[in-house]
Amino acid sequence: MLRAAKKTTTPTVPMTATGTGTLTLTLVAVLTLGAAPAQAKAPAADARISTAFAIPGAKVYPEGIATDPRTRTVYVGSYADGTVYRARPGRPEAEVFLPSGTDGRRTANGLRVDALGRLWVTDSTTGVAVYDTSTGARLAHFEVADGAPAHFVNDLTLTPDGAAYLTDSIRGVIYRVGPEQLAAGSGVLTEAYDLTPALRPRPAGAFNLNGIVSDRAGRYLLTVDMTAGDLYRVDLRTGAVRRVALTGGDLKAADGLDLSPDGTLRVAHNVSNTLTRWRLTADGTRGRLTRTITDPSLQIPTTLAHTPGRTLVVRSQFDKGGPLTPGSGTPVTFTVASVRGL
Repeated sequence: MLRAAKKTTTPTVPMTATGTGTLTLTLVAVLTLGAAPAQAKAPAADARISTAFAIPGAKVYPEGIATDPRTRTVYVGSYADGTVYRARPGRPEAEVFLPSGTDGRRTANGLRVDALGRLWVTDSTTGVAVYDTSTGARLAHFEVADGAPAHFVNDLTLTPDGAAYLTDSIRGVIYRVGPEQLAAGSGVLTEAYDLTPALRPRPAGAFNLNGIVSDRAGRYLLTVDMTAGDLYRVDLRTGAVRRVALTGGDLKAADGLDLSPDGTLRVAHNVSNTLTRWRLTADGTRGRLTRTITDPSLQIPTTLAHTPGRTLVVRSQFDKGGPLTPGSGTPVTFTVASVRGL
């Protein structure tokens, strides 16, 4: 177990995350290096995969997803240009909610809806913004400090005390936005935890931290190192960091995470077209693999959101003219999958 260092400076990575081309190269590197599927049981024969809804656009390449349990509305973000789409219950196609370039946003990676119905959206190049889901108005925004080392703001989770925690996939740190900052409306992202002392060595250019979730009581965070396949637990009271003991497999190529109140962790493994389900102990220190679904129809799943009766899975199709195959002109229809049995 290690204690997370707070507000420390990590070495500068020899790349920048200030343009779409560099983001693409970085993503290609990590997806290639993390291509090994989880070591697990045979695919679940009783799983059912269908299409929940379509996403309009020829170059969407969706990455993030969030659900609003109050309205059953689903939000999906585009990695390619930062558009945020809204899918209303029962409709076969999503609609544009926040157009590309809104507030200068270049990407829309991590998405969450908080208890007050506000939509949080991360932009890998800048930080995170908060929007009114009724009007689309920006309510707050928080950015990486000017002159900060190379960075890639990726996913986020929200805790019961109203705080947001965000992963940086290049720096290996977790940022925090507290309720007091949210009330102020803007500011610089604060580095809350530096996990680099705990992370395994990685190839140059590979991502580390990606998906992140928090337990229902707000005691700890769980975040995945997608290149090494490790899951880390951060104690929000003490700052202690420990590697979660996984039985039955690993989390290589793991992207998005979803943690249910009963301790069920669901994971999207992107390039292996795999979804896994894990049973965690009550304290989140150990996890056991209980189900694996591998199917090419998942189309490089980047994240997922479990809802009653089904799991919504983002089909990124990054290999169809997206980050894995830049320059390809192959026509693509983008969708979100509905998976039953995960």
